[in-house]
Amino acid sequence: MPKWDPEFDHEQLRDERQYGFYWYSGLWRVLRPLLVTLTALLLVFGVASTVYGVIDDQFISAVDKADQSEIAFTVKSGQSLSRVANNLADQGLIKNRSVFKYYCDFAGLGQKIQAGDYMLKKSMDIFQIAQLLTTGDGKPMIATITVIPGWTVEDVAAMLKGEGVFADVAPFLLLCKTGEGLTDYYFIADEQRAVHAADRRYLLEGYLAPNTYEIYLSATPQDILKKLLDQTDAVLTYEWQERASEIGMTVDQVLTLASLIEKEAKTADFAKVSAVFHNRLRQNMKLGSDVTIHYITGERRMALRNSDLAVDSPYNTYKYAGLPLGPICNPSADAIKAALYPNEAFLAENYLYFCSKDPDTGELAFSKTQAEHDAAVAIYAPLWKQFDQQRGIQ
Repeated sequence: MPKWDPEFDHEQLRDERQYGFYWYSGLWRVLRPLLVTLTALLLVFGVASTVYGVIDDQFISAVDKADQSEIAFTVKSGQSLSRVANNLADQGLIKNRSVFKYYCDFAGLGQKIQAGDYMLKKSMDIFQIAQLLTTGDGKPMIATITVIPGWTVEDVAAMLKGEGVFADVAPFLLLCKTGEGLTDYYFIADEQRAVHAADRRYLLEGYLAPNTYEIYLSATPQDILKKLLDQTDAVLTYEWQERASEIGMTVDQVLTLASLIEKEAKTADFAKVSAVFHNRLRQNMKLGSDVTIHYITGERRMALRNSDLAVDSPYNTYKYAGLPLGPICNPSADAIKAALYPNEAFLAENYLYFCSKDPDTGELAFSKTQAEHDAAVAIYAPLWKQFDQQRGIQ
């Protein structure tokens, strides 16, 4: 048994034991809830990982991570997210169509899936597949097309083929010929009822409004024609329709006259050329417009031959008085306005003739009498022949 040591401070020992115990006790009180929380989090994480692993394995992960073969998959324009999900499941590219759909909806990707042709793999999970379908296949869905003032229906068809919209222009040209399915537009319905509608080269010639448009590459010929006709409907305002009635012309006659103006002159001379044609129409003179011959022959010849002038066609304004059977091109709004509002001074002074001064610039010489016109032709005719020769036209 140890002996009592009078020098030993037993009170200090009791204080150290007491305060040391409290130090460890305080630390434990701080650490204990942290350790409990950490343990709980580990348990939750473990459970969540297990649950996610099951969900991933059953619904999210790749159908076959080892399969790198490519599978063609197509999203058609206008297909719903549900249809896309169904098609993916049917082709064995995803494990569950509903999970794919819910994921795309939750992630805001449902409206971003783009039409196109894709190469997918069974080694891709739903995240990778969704991402690819929303970034597109690298092929454009929309084309920007421009219809140039003065283009014919056939020019428009050739442009659409060149832009890759159509491989075959025949269905487009057939609709332009007949106007079938487009009678919601009053001006098309009116022309379909016209006596000589079937004799026109294209019923829609003159009605394909020049402008720049955005179209879907999957658009049908009827879709595209409706877009162009909508613009024509917008151009032919109520004011212009009233003006046509005021000067005794139908909308089709205005567009026909505008098409001649478009092909004969530059914009600055539109109203003057219009005045010449209006004056000749009032006097029942043949219009004698070279551009109507160009429409018949398909050849822009400045120096017309006798055989050109004699061709028997209702579009030949050298052979038949009045306007041709229909428009010979698709005129601009400026040309339509000029047809409706000819130059008042040229009307009053009864200008009846014009001819080309320079085929390259389009500058025109205007005359009031036959003698003045013949003198101008004698001056400028050599330039027309030279123009033709330079372009290989004999």
